[in-house]
Amino acid sequence: MGELREIDVQLDELGYRIIAVSADSPAKLRESLDKHELTYTLLSDSTMAGARAFGLAFQETEEGTEALKKHGLDIEAASGMTHHILPVPAAFVLGTDGKIRYQYVNPDYTTRISADVLLAAAKAALERD
Repeated sequence: MGELREIDVQLDELGYRIIAVSADSPAKLRESLDKHELTYTLLSDSTMAGARAFGLAFQETEEGTEALKKHGLDIEAASGMTHHILPVPAAFVLGTDGKIRYQYVNPDYTTRISADVLLAAAKAALERD
């Protein structure tokens, strides 16, 4: 989500609005908003209901959860939940008609879309509108 800050102004100038969804609890998101001075909309899906509905959720293994903890990432503390469900990285660019013009979904949750690729996709989508 930090990379979104790099292109937030450019996307805004193109007429886009960033809406990010996180597995973190609303309280954790407030901390992120304050700490990183984020200007875009950041929503909580700590129950993972949205991610599941869009087919963007996966069940983390016990080993994976422990490995994340060793790297300082406590998913239970962050989400406030014990379900151990996480979202896969995904980004969508919608046209003015509400149709998806570009989508990025990666089942490898360690690989995120780069800000440059997302910005290029957003610019290309405008050419199709």
